[in-house]
Amino acid sequence: MRGHDFTRLSAVLLATTCLPMMANAQTSAANPEQARTEGRVAQPSEPDTSMEVIVTARRRAENAQKIPGSLSVVSGALLDRSYTVNTQQLAQLVPALNYSSANPRNTAFTIRGLGSSVVAVSQANDGLEPGVGYYVDQVYHARPATAAFDFSDIEQVEVLRGPQGTLFGKNSTAGAINITTRAPTFTTQGEAEISYASYNFVQVKGAVSGPIIGDTLAGRVSVVSTRRDGVIDNVVTGRDQNTIGNQAIRGQLLFRPSEVFQVKVSADFTNFQSNCCTQVYYNVATRPGSGTDGRLFRTATRQFGGPTGLAAQFNYAPPSTNPYDRKTDIDAALGVDTNEGGVGVIADWNLGAATLTSVSAWRFWNWDADNDRDYTGIPIQTEQHIPARQDQYSQELRLASNGDHKLSYVGGLYFFRQRVIGRPISIYGPAAARYLIGTSTGTGAAATAVPSNLLDGYGTDGRTDFRSDSYAAFGEVNWKPVDRLTLTGGLRYTYEEKEGTYDTFTFGGLQTTNAALNAAKLSILRGQNYAASDKDGALTGRANIAYQATDGILAYASYARGEKSGGINMSGLPLNDQNQPAIGTAVVRPEKNTAYEIGLKTQLFDNRLIFNVDGYYTRVTDFQANVTDTRAAAALRTYLANIPKVTVRGFEADATALVTRNLSLRGSVAYADGKFNSYPAAPCPIERIFNTAAFCDLSGQRLSSLPRWSYTLGADYNQPITDIGSGFVHVDSNTRTRQFGDPSGSAFTVIQGYTIVNGSIGFRSKQGWELAVFSRNLLNKDYIQNVTIQAGNSGLILATPSDPRTIGLTFRIKQ
Repeated sequence: MRGHDFTRLSAVLLATTCLPMMANAQTSAANPEQARTEGRVAQPSEPDTSMEVIVTARRRAENAQKIPGSLSVVSGALLDRSYTVNTQQLAQLVPALNYSSANPRNTAFTIRGLGSSVVAVSQANDGLEPGVGYYVDQVYHARPATAAFDFSDIEQVEVLRGPQGTLFGKNSTAGAINITTRAPTFTTQGEAEISYASYNFVQVKGAVSGPIIGDTLAGRVSVVSTRRDGVIDNVVTGRDQNTIGNQAIRGQLLFRPSEVFQVKVSADFTNFQSNCCTQVYYNVATRPGSGTDGRLFRTATRQFGGPTGLAAQFNYAPPSTNPYDRKTDIDAALGVDTNEGGVGVIADWNLGAATLTSVSAWRFWNWDADNDRDYTGIPIQTEQHIPARQDQYSQELRLASNGDHKLSYVGGLYFFRQRVIGRPISIYGPAAARYLIGTSTGTGAAATAVPSNLLDGYGTDGRTDFRSDSYAAFGEVNWKPVDRLTLTGGLRYTYEEKEGTYDTFTFGGLQTTNAALNAAKLSILRGQNYAASDKDGALTGRANIAYQATDGILAYASYARGEKSGGINMSGLPLNDQNQPAIGTAVVRPEKNTAYEIGLKTQLFDNRLIFNVDGYYTRVTDFQANVTDTRAAAALRTYLANIPKVTVRGFEADATALVTRNLSLRGSVAYADGKFNSYPAAPCPIERIFNTAAFCDLSGQRLSSLPRWSYTLGADYNQPITDIGSGFVHVDSNTRTRQFGDPSGSAFTVIQGYTIVNGSIGFRSKQGWELAVFSRNLLNKDYIQNVTIQAGNSGLILATPSDPRTIGLTFRIKQ
């Protein structure tokens, strides 16, 4: 461990010493961590005879049906039964959640269409905060890339919808994903699992938990390793691409010296190594139009302009124009080698009337990946990667009342600090000059002659440094003026400081005194040097009224305001009309959300049916998004910007039914109508541009990554087989309708709707072992996961196709 890492670890441990290590005996409270450690291990294929779901969304253990707000809960047992192994697959169980990842660094979540704009560089911009908070064991993860880990030893996942921040952690405008891992137990438990499936998929999981010193100290260790061949064929190298190679370990110690005090220390490390990640040909934006139908032929997209385009003049054609052939011919290095991990300390002290909690954590994330960003077999761009190192430290102190009283409360203080250092590297090859700079008449004439080596070896290198500090005080009070009626009010004040420096320089290429050629080089890559800072303070909050009409019927209405602080462009700036960096775009304004929601939660037929429904309306001002500047005649550039006004409205419903002791059914639906209400000066979609056209008015355009309809269905059936065990069948499906894959709303980025079906069938013995056959994408449905507008201004649209059908065998044992 390096010196600065050890310093951060020491600070984490020191922060916890403010709580006494020994406490006087007091009345025990319902500590959620303690409640979990005393529970039994859920078996993945057992019948769901209990419909009660316990969550900690309000930082106390309570029935999810008693919480007056919209949330989805996925248990660890359901993750096991459905063979949901990561956050990408989690979205198939939660209709309102969308996950996009061209590679782990470029991961983005949206809830109800809000969060981070889902484009290929959505989170490569280190100055952009996610709108969806991501938590593991109460610790906020600032970089969504860390969400790419494989699930192992998970207790449950809660997906909270709408602005969050009056109860815990970092403020978020769109919602939060709250993952809880299984805690150490004072009874000995162990489990192991091995799976083998199509494409040489091999996954091994294991966990062991038990007492170390009587009923005072317990420990738990869990591991996971995943390997899989690639699903994309490189016809040039003959290698599989988009392989999987992940491994992770987590260790926990639970120290409980008395009934009223406990400390849990956890440490984890995850490594990703794979021949990943590339995309394949999806579309080309070269369709001519009349000029009055919104489709103008863009001469800059000459590269793929049919027989008159430069690709044809290079005697080049993509290996396939069908993305579901899953073929590529990229000729530059490709690969990912990254790791992340950290240490967390959670201390709980039951004071009788309330519980004081400290959550201290230090985490890191290292990233490096080689990419071929021209996505072709032509040597246009020969190297592109952005090695990065992120460190974060967070400290939360929280006081929550115990029990169910007329007045209950949660209050706390929160501090968060992060630093991200990056090195953006990009180098062009011998074909770049002709392919990217020459103009075309669109009539088949050759491109303007330029020296073939003008851009050969031309590139940028440098350093980026982003820092942010966040300070917050938050609190929420629940008051019951009369039986069955609860009024809730919460406030949060957040103050944040951010600063970033971007310093890059150019090198290589043809050295010339020709001003026109030098200007042409700078239109492709230009060194940029700038520093920016931002300070924001915001008061946000929520109000809620809930009425428990009967023990099984809860109605509620809520109002919430959230704010995401301003961002700093950390991936370079767009150029102005003088071909200079537009310094005014270095900082984007804070994003502000106002959300209204009404809902009904019911438990019917002796609690054998749970049915919930909600309707919502969210208004966002200065929505932060990554947009592509399509005015450039040479290289397209993507940068952070504010969209003046966005609204989303819709409804959601979900139901779970215990039909018999052995049969349970699940279903959910989400409808969302999201659009840019005001976006008068937007970069144009690529089909609506002629050369360097002015901005377009995209007011009324639908939000990207937001299908109008999403559905999930699921069923579990267990059939006892005499006294030796039981057979089981699981099936689930996810349907999403048509959506845009880019904020521009380009017709060339449309992702068509699809339905995915997953299932498993197997046997579980009473001795604790299980053998099952499973399949993901059982019907072998071809669909697109995400799309990218290629940055070289070629008109090429890339996509990540779905994984083909996977069929596998799993053996599990739990004791």
